[in-house]
Amino acid sequence: MADVPYLLEKAKLAALDAGKAIMHIYGHGQFALHEKEDRSPLTAADKRSHSIIIEHLGHTGYPILSEEGGIIDFEERKHWEYFWLIDPLDGTKEFISRNGEFTVNIAFVRDNSPVAGRIYAPCTDTLYSGAKETGIYKNEKGNITRFTPLSERLQFKELLQKQPVRFIASRSHISAETKTFINQFTNVNLTSLGSSLKFMMLLENKGDIYPRFGTTMEWDTAAAHAILNASNRGVYQVDLRTELVYNKPDLKNPSFIAF
Repeated sequence: MADVPYLLEKAKLAALDAGKAIMHIYGHGQFALHEKEDRSPLTAADKRSHSIIIEHLGHTGYPILSEEGGIIDFEERKHWEYFWLIDPLDGTKEFISRNGEFTVNIAFVRDNSPVAGRIYAPCTDTLYSGAKETGIYKNEKGNITRFTPLSERLQFKELLQKQPVRFIASRSHISAETKTFINQFTNVNLTSLGSSLKFMMLLENKGDIYPRFGTTMEWDTAAAHAILNASNRGVYQVDLRTELVYNKPDLKNPSFIAF
């Protein structure tokens, strides 16, 4: 059985060190920009953060799947009971546009479900952490806020009756399908944000629902999913019942709704 509190401490050190390196590059304001095969942007900060996290987590003995580490064949991955799933710099477009809305995401996955997560927002020095074994908290510049899990999971029909409903949407990737989904509600407040910080708005009760229709990858959601699950919230597929699963042959997520 994995020692989740110990592993989360390792993830904390990895995230903080990666964040320092990201901010060093961010502070200089000039960084080399490349384009990956899928035409998504890649910077020196993505690569440096990846290297630092690998250095930290490699000593734990568990496999690591990283956005910047190359795709590992499913024939190897399908045997993993436990593994790390990381996004060294979530919100590269936000990093490039310099709006501060980017994060380091580190998740620990057991049996295809994320069970522990760390999310670090370097610009605000805010670290989120969550697992059922440790509880959920936010450390913002040394000030710690602990979150109490919901007594029971919210039902979608309850949101349909809420006035107004506070929607969270992607700053860079809002789609026509997302707009159609939102339009079924009569009274809506909409906040747009980058990276996994959207999920954390739900945790902090600053939003009610985050729908995402379009392509995301497993490393985009896993750390936040673990934290939300620890708080008795979910990241559901469009049937509003089945949660996202991880370590699939295709690492793309289906569309999802988090609440």
